[in-house]
Amino acid sequence: MKKLLAALLLTALLASSAAAAGVVLQLGFENSMSEPIGQALAKWQELLAARNTGLTMEIFPDSQLGNKTDLIDQMLLGEPVMTLADGAFFADYGVPDMGIVFGPFLFANWDECWKLVESAWWKEQCEKLNTMGLKVVVSNWAYGDRHTLTTKPVKTVEDLKGLQIRVPTNQIQTKGFEVLGATPVGMSLGDVYTALQQGTIDGGENPLSTLYGRKHHEVAKYLILDGHVLNFTNWICSSMWFDSLTEEQQKALVETGHEAGVFNNGLQAKANDYYRGLMEKEGVTVVVPSEEVLKGFREKAQDFYKLGGLFKWSDGLYERVKDAMK
Repeated sequence: MKKLLAALLLTALLASSAAAAGVVLQLGFENSMSEPIGQALAKWQELLAARNTGLTMEIFPDSQLGNKTDLIDQMLLGEPVMTLADGAFFADYGVPDMGIVFGPFLFANWDECWKLVESAWWKEQCEKLNTMGLKVVVSNWAYGDRHTLTTKPVKTVEDLKGLQIRVPTNQIQTKGFEVLGATPVGMSLGDVYTALQQGTIDGGENPLSTLYGRKHHEVAKYLILDGHVLNFTNWICSSMWFDSLTEEQQKALVETGHEAGVFNNGLQAKANDYYRGLMEKEGVTVVVPSEEVLKGFREKAQDFYKLGGLFKWSDGLYERVKDAMK
């Protein structure tokens, strides 16, 4: 009997090991593979496969697996899926203080952004999110400087007044554009082209690589390089699923994700001038705001940081975050 039990236990362990060795992660995102972030994901897939841990990645661009909210809901059920998400979404999923990183004109430059990502404050926030069921795998990916593309000219912050601007479906970005005077419209990225074409919205915002990759410049011909958000992004998965991986697989996923992030950031650094040039050649009028104009945007944006009560931020959050990025 003991030999039989031992044999059964060994069989179960081997089956478990075999299952762990053949894990497939489905990575879904809204962008195109032609964008820098898509190219960097192909690099991550390659790096992860080279580790030979039995954990492999399948990539699904262009919202093929659903939108961000759909994917996050799947993660909370323990499904083996991953997507990119930002502080604004994390705020809606139980960690309100994380939302501040998507506030308008928070960062003066990318160095401040990376200092914040490495800070004890950010790691503490990620751990809080982990207890909510979402694991932040890596945070060192630049999504890009977010600019505003419209069907009507925008040269100053006052020109945004009344314009219907598409934003992702979260409270932070909605309020961020409200304080600037626009009328934000929450909408999936995949619906923006048609909405611009039909006049349902007057504009949208995103890094230039995304705006060009989704061909929004074909139906909106005015671009202001306001850089209202320096958008770093995070790749997240189910905490439950991540914990089911072997230690070796966890390490491989995190380390290769970080390495691919460095690769991504190099691509993103070159992308702005490249995509701006393409858009200008294809008829887009580009406005480079003066420092005085940007000052007007920043002054308007300060009202956003007075909404801490609405966002359920902890007391003194803005000051703590500013200190963490020094």
